[in-house]
Amino acid sequence: MHVPTPAIRTRARRTVAAVIGLAMVLVVGLMPVAAFDPSELFELEPSPPPQPARVLEPPTIPRPVPARTPVVVETVGFDVSWPQCDDELPASFAYAVVGVNRGRTYSENDCLVEQLEWAGRDADVYLNTANPGPHHSMFWPVGTSVPVTCDRRDEDSHECAYVYGWNAAADGYARVLAAHVALGWADADADRVQTEGTWWLDVETANSWMRDPKLNVASLQGAVDYLESTGADDIGFYSTPLLWWRITAGTDDFADYAAWHAGGHSQEEAAERCDHDAFTGGSLRFVQWIEDGIDRNLRCP
Repeated sequence: MHVPTPAIRTRARRTVAAVIGLAMVLVVGLMPVAAFDPSELFELEPSPPPQPARVLEPPTIPRPVPARTPVVVETVGFDVSWPQCDDELPASFAYAVVGVNRGRTYSENDCLVEQLEWAGRDADVYLNTANPGPHHSMFWPVGTSVPVTCDRRDEDSHECAYVYGWNAAADGYARVLAAHVALGWADADADRVQTEGTWWLDVETANSWMRDPKLNVASLQGAVDYLESTGADDIGFYSTPLLWWRITAGTDDFADYAAWHAGGHSQEEAAERCDHDAFTGGSLRFVQWIEDGIDRNLRCP
């Protein structure tokens, strides 16, 4: 019997196509994932769901806060004396100290009145001190008996040194009183300086001193006792630890009195020196340095 050719060919084509299609499915299923371009994988990721629209709130405007005035503790002051005579002095300062003498006992700063007027009635003052002995001073108190006797037969005694210090402080005090009278701060017949300022005793080797430090201490004690006899409320000493040692051998007889240290080179160094021990053994109140040709002082905490 004869089978028609077209029918057979048609069925054969269908069978072959089915077999080839199945083979391609199996081959594709066996291919590794890495065969795909990674960019296609990203394209196939689902898009994120839409987020609700943000409701924008008006910006908050901060309320103005009144500026606080900083509390400034004035710690820097100046000291002036005859070297600054007729100079233009700072217009503002925390405190001031005025030198009474012209670098020596029994002398006067020619601008004392003007500088006290600049500094104010309650400004601190400082007096020069010394102990030159009977052979180097026309003011040596030999033969006097107030407040103690300076015997002519013992001119180098502790008593004579004590009286010299007493009298030198009295001379400086009288000059300050006269300046207060000239400024109208005291009556012409006043015998006391009405001030709340400190009386500083300047102790330096630039002045004359005896070799015996005990005699020098006696002179300083005389100066302190005179000032206390006037009712001076606050007395201190100006020097450096080295000069104090050379003149007094580091005495602690004045440990109840404040110290004012010289020798700083800047405000930063002055602040560091505020942590040092006072040469008197008492409290350290000021440290001095020179800037722009004028003495400045830092008040220690």
